[in-house]
Amino acid sequence: MYSIIVVPAHAADPGSQVRLAPGESLPFGRSTPSVPSTRSALTSPSTLVGPSGPGLALPHPGISRSAGEIRAAGSYWLLSNFSATSTYVVENPEGAGEHIKIAPGRLDAPVPFEFSRVVLPAGSELVDFGVWAPRHDYAERAHAAQEGEPTTLAFPLDRSKRYFLVLAALCEPRLRDDPHAPLPTVDRIVERLRPLWPAASRASVQWNIDYLAVKLRLKPGPETADPGPRLNGKKESLVSLALRFDLVREDDLAILATAR
Repeated sequence: MYSIIVVPAHAADPGSQVRLAPGESLPFGRSTPSVPSTRSALTSPSTLVGPSGPGLALPHPGISRSAGEIRAAGSYWLLSNFSATSTYVVENPEGAGEHIKIAPGRLDAPVPFEFSRVVLPAGSELVDFGVWAPRHDYAERAHAAQEGEPTTLAFPLDRSKRYFLVLAALCEPRLRDDPHAPLPTVDRIVERLRPLWPAASRASVQWNIDYLAVKLRLKPGPETADPGPRLNGKKESLVSLALRFDLVREDDLAILATAR
């Protein structure tokens, strides 16, 4: 059963993709020679072939002949960086700027993203390719009720409330467009929500933003004696927290559909 799919940059058809089963590996580099390890390279018929052997060929003079290796491990994958000087970056295209750095010489670094873009510095350019990890493994839910108090929710959000509409509108640009997209102003949020919430105003939207900051524990509530430090960049903090912990997902934006 394949669990990892390697997608070369600008791949035109599925035939150019490489599928790896758990335990299989794929070297990559300018000429993809045998990898400097005890693990043998993948030699299945679906493997891309470089000038010197099986693997993912990245024909750029700024890429090492043997740049690294990908190894499938169930529902995730491991990345080895054989470069002595270059740090590789693995980006999550669906995240809010999420990425991990693989230092020179690092072996078997686990990558948790379902969709990844591996970026290698190559002289004055950047070379990249994609890796998909579509397999999802989940624990089975226990059918028998456990005794004792239920677990307290970390972020108790009611998706039927107006504050969630405001939070969804805040997160929308970064979920739909670009993880670094500028956040909407309060006036833009009012305009966005008017079809769903005719009474929306600057004051009501700002009140909900302030309420969310308290509800998500970014600042103390009004019942506390200590108001805490002033929260600068309140909207940025809310969106960062919401996207980091999946409090708002892309499918949650359906509640804004009639507000187009």
